Amino acid sequence: MKLSMFIRNMAATAALSVGLSMVFAGPCAARETVTVFHAGSLTVPFAQIEKDFEALHPDIDVQREAGGSTKMARMISELGKPADIMASADYKVIDKNLIPAKADWNIRFATNQLVLCYTDKSRFADQLSGDNWYDILLKKDVVWGHSDPNLDPCGYRSLMVLQLAEKHYGKPGLYDRLIANRPKENVRPKSVELVSLLKTGNMDYAWEYLSVAVQHGLKYLTLPDRINLGNYKEDDFYKQASVKVTGKKPGTQITRTGKSCTYGITLIKDAPNPKGAVLFMEYLLHPEKGLKVLQDMGQPPFIPARVSTDQVRSGLPQPLQPLTVVKP
Repeated sequence: MKLSMFIRNMAATAALSVGLSMVFAGPCAARETVTVFHAGSLTVPFAQIEKDFEALHPDIDVQREAGGSTKMARMISELGKPADIMASADYKVIDKNLIPAKADWNIRFATNQLVLCYTDKSRFADQLSGDNWYDILLKKDVVWGHSDPNLDPCGYRSLMVLQLAEKHYGKPGLYDRLIANRPKENVRPKSVELVSLLKTGNMDYAWEYLSVAVQHGLKYLTLPDRINLGNYKEDDFYKQASVKVTGKKPGTQITRTGKSCTYGITLIKDAPNPKGAVLFMEYLLHPEKGLKVLQDMGQPPFIPARVSTDQVRSGLPQPLQPLTVVKP
């Protein structure tokens, strides 16, 4: 009798223990999610920022999805993919694809420039210089490429660099001749895909952002500010370049006009976790936190981050307002 009572008491105690552990462990085990869609060129710094942020906020799981900025924005605006944050390599992508239907504001937080990347395996790499890079890209046995201008800002910016080079170097017809020597299969959905092709020797040269070249340890040729899309003071010259890309609706086109590389970020209107998203953006836009990571990885941030008007700034979530300045 005593033994059976002992067993029943032990079973009851065990059941109570399991029940209490489920009650107390349940909430602790649950982590809220912040979903970030971002440009492929932000993959390396955002991975570090995610790690640092989650160390401070272990209850938040930052989940990132990277791709061409235009493609990622359209996944939100056209396919209805749930996301909290969109960070684009071209802030205009947010303006044209997400505002006003999917977002209310746009913060400009970083810049970049285009460079020509290569490796020791690249044909004629030992001869490459600022005076002859276009001649090398014109050689029939040289394989070079860029990302898809319809999906990735780096793609249409690469074409703009070639257009500007024609004007800067006074070489009529240079753009058309270069494009004629670049097969369509050398155009990839996003710029970071070209990195593996370079490293494996399947491509000789590729147009990339400077930050991507630095982060992946690639060799690269820098270009004059007049054509690298990296200096806002040259915007009057940059705007002479333009590229037609697919529009929001099937069968339509829009024209992208040359402008210095400026990255933008926004909070999606129907974000599943707006509170967590703002917390992440607050960390990202802090000069000694997220922006410092960008700086350390070869991508110059705007310190402080910028918005276009006082009205936009006043409409930001309160924690983000002190981290921004009005600069048209």
